[in-house]
Amino acid sequence: MLRHFTLEYWRDDGWHVGRLKEVPGVFSQGATLEELEENIRDAYRLMVAEASEALPSSGVQTKELGVPV
Repeated sequence: MLRHFTLEYWRDDGWHVGRLKEVPGVFSQGATLEELEENIRDAYRLMVAEASEALPSSGVQTKELGVPV
């Protein structure tokens, strides 16, 4: 499955630094834009893996929730 996110990035002391706009806490950097993109993907995969490990192994339920904006 392929999900799409918005990569916000900028230059800081010669590095490409960025974050996924839709996923708070996923930041990374790279010497090139391509390296930043690869590092952001790795950071996202690591965050998802750690979050799934933190869930209980049974009894987890889901429910759609509307939030006014």
